[in-house]
Amino acid sequence: MSFDPTRFRHTMRLWATGVTVVSAQHGPLRRGTTVSSFTSVTLEPPLVLVCLQKSTETADVIHNSGAFAVSMLGEGQEAISNRFAGYGDLPPEVDRFSDMDVMTAETGAPILAAAMGWVDCRLHARQDASTHWIFMGQVVAASGQPEHAPYPLIYYNREYRQIAR
Repeated sequence: MSFDPTRFRHTMRLWATGVTVVSAQHGPLRRGTTVSSFTSVTLEPPLVLVCLQKSTETADVIHNSGAFAVSMLGEGQEAISNRFAGYGDLPPEVDRFSDMDVMTAETGAPILAAAMGWVDCRLHARQDASTHWIFMGQVVAASGQPEHAPYPLIYYNREYRQIAR
């Protein structure tokens, strides 16, 4: 049986994930992108990983700055996800953070103030994974703000979904 990449893509759509914005800043350049490949790795030390396409500017800024932040999106924040995924009317050269409430923690990486939770990380390791980089970060600051959204933004089978109540 030969491998079928289309079947693999359709199969992976059946795995529900939370939605995040991964961001970094190096000098005046700040970039962010929507990412669903995010997970915790260990508690001692506190490590998380994210996977980004090598071709993204965000991946370059993470590599150059040695830090990144992950803003966890909540239900109702589909527009933020779409904005950082490149959908909408913003030209690619425009700072996607413009006109948004942004804060920083320890590393200076931009964090979306409206996120339901976030982690701020120093780059711990970078692993080559074909078309993507796997960035592992050591968490140096974190906060959860469930008052911004009581439920996470979920992506399943190419659509945003809600947790059944």
